[in-house]
Amino acid sequence: MNPYVSAIADHLWQSTLFAGLAALLTVALRSNRARVRHAVWLAASCKFLIPFSMLIALGGHVRWRTVNNTTQSASQSSVAVVMDEVSQPFTAAAISGSRVAVPFTSNPLPEILLAGWALGVIGIAGAWWIRWRRIGHAVRAGSPLQLGIPIRTMSSPTFLEPGVFGILRPILLLPESIFDHLTPPQTEAIIAHELCHVRHKDNLAAALHMFVETIFWFHPLVWWIGKRIVEERERACDEDVLRSGSKPEVYAEGILNVCRIYVEAPLVCVSGITGSSLSQRIEQIMANRMALALGFWKRLVLAAAAAVALAGPFAIGLINAPVTHAQSAETPSLKFEVASVKLNKSGSQRSPSMILPGGGFTATNNTVRALILNAYNQIPPYLLSGGPSWIDSDTYDVDARPPDGAIPPGLRGRPLWDKTRAMLRALLADRFHLEIRTMGKEMPLYEISVAKNGPKLTKSTLDCNAGSDTCHGFSGNPRQLSGMGVDMADLASLLTGYAGRPVLDKTGMSGVFDIRLQWNVFYGRQQTAQSTDDTPHPPSRSEGPGVMPDNDSLPDLATALDQQLGLKLDSRKGLVDTYVIERVERPSAN
Repeated sequence: MNPYVSAIADHLWQSTLFAGLAALLTVALRSNRARVRHAVWLAASCKFLIPFSMLIALGGHVRWRTVNNTTQSASQSSVAVVMDEVSQPFTAAAISGSRVAVPFTSNPLPEILLAGWALGVIGIAGAWWIRWRRIGHAVRAGSPLQLGIPIRTMSSPTFLEPGVFGILRPILLLPESIFDHLTPPQTEAIIAHELCHVRHKDNLAAALHMFVETIFWFHPLVWWIGKRIVEERERACDEDVLRSGSKPEVYAEGILNVCRIYVEAPLVCVSGITGSSLSQRIEQIMANRMALALGFWKRLVLAAAAAVALAGPFAIGLINAPVTHAQSAETPSLKFEVASVKLNKSGSQRSPSMILPGGGFTATNNTVRALILNAYNQIPPYLLSGGPSWIDSDTYDVDARPPDGAIPPGLRGRPLWDKTRAMLRALLADRFHLEIRTMGKEMPLYEISVAKNGPKLTKSTLDCNAGSDTCHGFSGNPRQLSGMGVDMADLASLLTGYAGRPVLDKTGMSGVFDIRLQWNVFYGRQQTAQSTDDTPHPPSRSEGPGVMPDNDSLPDLATALDQQLGLKLDSRKGLVDTYVIERVERPSAN
């Protein structure tokens, strides 16, 4: 599903659910005053203008958790996941059901839907405008009346019902013949009804809902809510008129006379005397049952419902808020004993940085950004942000050695790499005054898991625990890679560099394997929008010799993993550590 269509579908689902809860609430409040139910329906209308995603995003900007480690955090709490899936079912389905590297195809459906929506908006707005002009013409054709009431009153020769026109400066519009057809007590009750609309700013509320109807004209629930709003506002004014002392039979007869003689106002934002089920209104007026004021417990329920409506989405964002990891003060016990850092002005070809046997590190003509990426476990470039421009232009030669005996003899593979990178981070902090902040960010990611028919992996005969040099590494070119003695974490790290977004291991498989993988690295490039450059090669992996297979003959990455390794690649959202450069300076002299 198109992401914009998914977001709109989520919003409509949330608004529909909110309206359903509002309907249940009005049932619980049926014995109370109509003005309370009117407010509930108006809140349901306003929800269509307030996407929960705005409140979620607001909560997501609150950084309230700090963790003192650099381990990648790529999962959400179970509560956050459930709340997120309920609030965004269509987006969740679109993400979880997608596969990487789907061939790009033009889908005209979003454009067709947009065009249809725009035509509907223009049609509805045009109809409102024509009706507004009719009311405006009636006001301009009227003459002033002096009735001793607090708003301007006009007498109109038209046969429109009595109504209040305008929002900021309301005008009471009365038909010229109203005094001939209604008795003075009836006229007084009708005017009291209209003044009630003015006091409660019913025209403003109606205009707001008219805007909702214009934007969401395609949703039947919006029009149903509009009828409920009009119904409850008229009942609320009826209750006020009766509480003010008008006799029920006089007031009811006045309403019947108005309905019999005059035409209903063409706009709901012109609050009149009609506008709801006439027979039910007359029955309620004649019954003259005193509506109950809100008691303590119902006030508490309403306050709680409002708090949940506002705080719930905010809480989702808060739970998923970025996790700030404090790691700029990292001081490993082991540091390079001898380290040379020199600015390279030769313009020579860049040489990949290398971790040497024994824990040494060397790099020729490397940018500071490349050194940082290597130091922080070869993270892909799109997970690192911040820093001045010179970290991508100035290049340095680095040669560093650990103290004698600091690295156990024979230590190889990942244990060696971890120690060396810890020392490299300390070197960057010491010489470049580098400070890194690791912040959790929700973003699209991929997960590798075992496919339906089971894995197709060959167990490695290498003893990686003995420190084999070939373990945990890949060689080859970006379309034909081989790994000897690699585990699933190695594979996930490799694919993170190519897939344009983080890849997590969800296979649950332990041990090491010999892997050979061929795929079309350029297939579906438009889907990897997270990457900031052409698909990056992992910094310390070399391009192997040999003839590359024809790129067009290779499958996409998801298909290759399924067919060749028996693994499945799925897409979803999750919390991922991103690295932000807080401070970095050009290095001090050796």
